[in-house]
Amino acid sequence: VLDSQYGMYVWPCAVVLAQYLWAHRRSLPGKRVLEIGAGVSLPGVVAAKCGAQVILSDSEELPQCLQRCRSSCLMNRLPHVPVLGLTWGRLSPELLALAPIDIILGSDVFFDPKDFEDILTTIYFLLEKNPQAQFWTTYQVRSADWSIEALLYKWNLKSTHIPLHSFGADKEHLASSSLPGRHTIEMMIISLAQSEGT
Repeated sequence: VLDSQYGMYVWPCAVVLAQYLWAHRRSLPGKRVLEIGAGVSLPGVVAAKCGAQVILSDSEELPQCLQRCRSSCLMNRLPHVPVLGLTWGRLSPELLALAPIDIILGSDVFFDPKDFEDILTTIYFLLEKNPQAQFWTTYQVRSADWSIEALLYKWNLKSTHIPLHSFGADKEHLASSSLPGRHTIEMMIISLAQSEGT
């Protein structure tokens, strides 16, 4: 039912990721941030309001999501924030031309398992170009067999779990949702795994 409108809601994961950004707001001024699958763009907007140089992106195949990104920027007095069409798993001229980045944001991008490898392919490409960068991501646990561990290993990536209580995001009201299903939100930071000998 929601398939064509993923990017039209502020999902609970976006609120949790925005809370993480707010908790780390003093480290954001001057940081170069890319939000993927941005949709309504709450995390990217918060990062921009905290002084980061933000680029928002969503699938080039979803013009309504790209327009939602632009609308969110205008409503939050951020008309200078660029919005790019970047499709996961696709090497596009826009992806190849991206300026250096420090932080990649993604809230609830690990939604449909068929997209997981395309997402991590894109993340790997970005981290290879920016080896010190990190991918800050929140996701909702929807299935007991949900796992990206094998894909992380395949793409030479590592993840660090970030406990929600460490940044005040473990409160029921913060990520409550009226949507059906479980609402267990998790956060992790993904970075390049160190290769042997380094």
